Amino acid sequence: MNAPIPSVVRNPEESELDELATVWFQAWRDAHESVVPAELTRRRTRERFRDRLKAALAEVRVVGPVGAPSGFSMLKGDELYQLFVSARARGSGVAAALIADAEERLAASGVETAWLTCAIGNDRAARFYEKSGWHRSGTVVEDLDTPEGTIRLEAWRYEKQLRQVSND
Repeated sequence: MNAPIPSVVRNPEESELDELATVWFQAWRDAHESVVPAELTRRRTRERFRDRLKAALAEVRVVGPVGAPSGFSMLKGDELYQLFVSARARGSGVAAALIADAEERLAASGVETAWLTCAIGNDRAARFYEKSGWHRSGTVVEDLDTPEGTIRLEAWRYEKQLRQVSND
């Protein structure tokens, strides 16, 4: 287990896009290269991750000093859309801080049941989500857009109730 890293969650600076893209690219490859089609891995480039981060920067939160982020989360509607942590920060509390922040933001926006998807076979992430109180609700087929077209991928769907549903 890595040493604790201060887990203050903050908004990213636009100047950090390159560093965030590197975190995403490397962590995505670590987690997915062995469990998704090779064609998807080929299409998931660092530059594409940077473009996606730039387009969604308002929905991104990071941990780590400015210029050296250790991980990030990204929301999309009622979905915890992305959560990635650098290899050096795994086991340090960064992921726990990011998921707690994402859950707070989702709840504050009125989301009662949040969801996320996890690549089938990404057992490390699945264990983390379950430890964080998320429950696997089934599988879904995702249409993953890439510059070369869409790739369909079956994934686990996880859900977590964030707010009590009122029976009024």
